[in-house]
Amino acid sequence: MEATIPLLRTAATLGRRLLAALICVAAAGLPALAAEAAAAGEMSSLRKVVEELEPIVILLVVVAIVIGRLPRVQLGHSDAFRRRRVLNWLPLGLTYAFLYMGRYNLTVSKNALGSLMPKEDFGTIFFWGTLVYGVSFVINGPLTDRIGGRRTIMISAIGAALMNILMGVTVWAILTGRYAPSHLVVTFSILYALNMYFQSFGAVSIVKVNASWFHVSERGVFGAIFGVLISLGVYFAYDGGRIIVEAAQGSVAGIEGAVAPFWWVFYIPAGLLLFFALLDFFFVRDTPGDAGQRDFDTADASSGDTGPRLGVFEVARRMFTNPVIVTIAAIEFCSGFLRNAIMQWYIIFAKETHIMESFVPHHWGMLLCCAGILGGTIAGIISDRVFQSRRGPVAGMLYAGMLAGAAVLIGILTTPVVGWLMVFMSLCIIGVHGMLSGTASMDFGGRRNVGVAVGIIDGLVYLGTAAQAIIYGQVLPKGEAGQDPANWWMWPVIMVPVAGVGLLLALRIWNAKPQPRAKAGAH
Repeated sequence: MEATIPLLRTAATLGRRLLAALICVAAAGLPALAAEAAAAGEMSSLRKVVEELEPIVILLVVVAIVIGRLPRVQLGHSDAFRRRRVLNWLPLGLTYAFLYMGRYNLTVSKNALGSLMPKEDFGTIFFWGTLVYGVSFVINGPLTDRIGGRRTIMISAIGAALMNILMGVTVWAILTGRYAPSHLVVTFSILYALNMYFQSFGAVSIVKVNASWFHVSERGVFGAIFGVLISLGVYFAYDGGRIIVEAAQGSVAGIEGAVAPFWWVFYIPAGLLLFFALLDFFFVRDTPGDAGQRDFDTADASSGDTGPRLGVFEVARRMFTNPVIVTIAAIEFCSGFLRNAIMQWYIIFAKETHIMESFVPHHWGMLLCCAGILGGTIAGIISDRVFQSRRGPVAGMLYAGMLAGAAVLIGILTTPVVGWLMVFMSLCIIGVHGMLSGTASMDFGGRRNVGVAVGIIDGLVYLGTAAQAIIYGQVLPKGEAGQDPANWWMWPVIMVPVAGVGLLLALRIWNAKPQPRAKAGAH
């Protein structure tokens, strides 16, 4: 342990310097905003940003050390293969993280726009977006299986970037009086739905590519990586978005009648997505063979399947008649409902009840990121090392934590403990999501048909998300009533039965493991 401490300190120092450089480069790309912020004395906030990121950097280093020191599963992977695999999944994974930034910036814009986007309108916009996401797997899952995850992640990044640019233009037009605010709901519902169509390629693409690069016995660790990527995306969306909004407000401080350029909360994710689409083009490959490495048997449900490629409807029929796939999809419907019941509505709860400046809501993105990293890492390691690559036991334990948390929340809504309970529940639900959508989908779908499997599973996640958006948008307190935390009692009450159903379903797949068509060979 003594030898590890200097490494952590060095990593934190390097992380601070790197992050400071990246932030300065980003600021340089926004000359007008950066110059105005500097004139107002806002550039000193860069130090605060770097300090806020330090816990994430340290936690990532600790996770890397823990995973690196675990005994390796002996599959015959060469060091060259492992290095090339990192070079493959890292840009792919960061693209997925920035897709989150271009997805949940809607919540950030809702709080920034205030009365221009009330809860009912936000719920409607988010409902249509998530509904489109949930059903688009009918097209995008089979398409990803057909043309490969490398192509579809680039389609996802470029399409989502264009939709974010158009949403930014809409906000600019409304705030500068060039477009009627009454058109916001319809316009944003259309643009956000199109954004979510392109976003829906993200999870399918990352799992499709990595299904050929990770053996079943390694996929718990990949589930941990998947959880880390989701968590980084959540940080970029919430705290990154908040930083952009604060910079926009600071840029017009003291200027009477000036309009804060909130549209940058859409433009910046768009620019990052276009940049990472370019990296994906140069570095990401669908299989080890495409990257000059040896392909190998991953021992999943496709192992030993050397027959002709099945048609879309036959694959879909097999997936929908596979009781394990159907059960995982049903669990993930509950996960989608609960994940966004926490991530989306807690920050709105905090704003409306005037607790935004307390520690948890003010650092919501950072804490969600840390919770997700821990949840994903713990779930992945336990799944592979304790439960022999079974995913059901970990999902069951984390859902038990979700159910307990939702029950406790009912009684503590008016206390400061709410925020920390939300962090714990986020740890549980991100751990479940990474384990099932990111890992079990590969195991039981198999690398040949994983696109359809992920489409079904992740589609149900967002149907659950759509359900909570429309339900909570209608039942949560409105106007002045929303300022009293006690009036938010329906929020946790609705979570309890959903968490209970998720727990019961997770127990049904406690012993489930993929059954290869032939015994896997060594690499």
